[in-house]
Amino acid sequence: MRGIVAAGVYVPRFRLEADEIETAWGTSHAAGVDRKAVPAADEDSLTIAVEAVRRALADAALDRSTIGTVAVATTTPPLEEGDFVPRLVRALDLPADVATTTATQHTAAGAEVLARALDANGPAIVVTADCPEGEPADADHPFGAAGAAVVIDDDAPVPIADVAWYSDETPGIRFRERGDRNVDSLGITTYERDAVREAVTSAVSSLAVDTVDAAGVAVHQRDGGFPYRITSELPFSSDAVAAGTVADRIGDAGAATVPVGLLSALDGAGSNDLTVAGFFGGGSAAAIACEGSLTARGIDDLESAAPIDYAAYLRERGYIVDGEVAGGGANVSVPNWQRSLEYRYRLVAGACPNCGGVTFPPEGACQECHARVEYDEFEAPRTGMIRAVTVIGQGGAPPEFASLQQRDGGYAVAIVALETGCGTVTIPAQLTDVDPESVSVGDTVEATVRRIYEQEGVPRYGVKFRPSE
Repeated sequence: MRGIVAAGVYVPRFRLEADEIETAWGTSHAAGVDRKAVPAADEDSLTIAVEAVRRALADAALDRSTIGTVAVATTTPPLEEGDFVPRLVRALDLPADVATTTATQHTAAGAEVLARALDANGPAIVVTADCPEGEPADADHPFGAAGAAVVIDDDAPVPIADVAWYSDETPGIRFRERGDRNVDSLGITTYERDAVREAVTSAVSSLAVDTVDAAGVAVHQRDGGFPYRITSELPFSSDAVAAGTVADRIGDAGAATVPVGLLSALDGAGSNDLTVAGFFGGGSAAAIACEGSLTARGIDDLESAAPIDYAAYLRERGYIVDGEVAGGGANVSVPNWQRSLEYRYRLVAGACPNCGGVTFPPEGACQECHARVEYDEFEAPRTGMIRAVTVIGQGGAPPEFASLQQRDGGYAVAIVALETGCGTVTIPAQLTDVDPESVSVGDTVEATVRRIYEQEGVPRYGVKFRPSE
């Protein structure tokens, strides 16, 4: 039976307490959310997805070349038009001929892509990653950010016992107008609760398994109290619903909330327990029944946190910065950027066939013997040590990085040494997820994929380094 063989969760480190919102606005439109996860200025749904999948693959005993399907769900793609799955595939060194699918139009998209993976042959990756936004004065208050990834294959420790669907038109519960980044709704609470309850109840009731004794339940959750209200007509215990409720700690993370809740419930389940997930989005509902237990790498992110105040939150999310930058800055052409992606995402270096020296990036003359050679390429380790570090203070950033600095303040740039079997690779790179004044020569850091800057309206991504876990 096909099911989940490995899983990964990624939740951004910043947390905003609900009290901060209430202090800023005199009220909070996020009842049932104690704190929410906040993506850093260089994070978006793509970087969150990359990290979640990387964690899932770390616990999957399979050859990446055998992966035949990659399915992605998000309501907040970096570009309104333009598939980001190819970037995910390249950043993770997945097969270029992998079949891909993306669902972006509703919060039940995670169920849609999971069903696609279950119907596929061979190993498949399913990832949901989201960081919704709204108007800061009200709609934005409950919105968080998170990513969840699972590897689907045969003979799984957590088989998917059944999937059921329900569809009806329920306009206005949650929507985003074309060309607008902000999520909106009609704001009719009773209508919303009743519509979601009816849809999720119908989908769960259609499952071909008895759900009475479900040990864990993860259902559509705009806040921490919503799951209990919409499961009132289902035979679930409060403890089971609590096992899959995460919105109280990370906020409403769009399409990713239920998948993260599902992995949270599986983490606490027994080997013979049943766990149920109930998705809802735009009128469609889906129910998925799983059997067994599994620990997702990164599940501890639900509890870890770096508190920020409301003013810092507004800057990180870009609400109070204009992003306008004076001056020129780097203008790396699209062909040159495309040619260097393997180095930027995966730290591909080259060994000289003449002297054995290592060169990064693997182009031009050998840095050791200075010969023009055809390098033997390999992927450098993703963990290294800081050799030198400096802080780029306010106003000191090159123009292409000024927008990031407006949102995140001064940032650190380091020379990082990566020890390989062929020698040492040294890389200049930005540091992230760290107070720039707190890093020192000798610190151990690890690579992660983040936004670097934007050119001609298109975000560009690459490796940055963060403190090693």
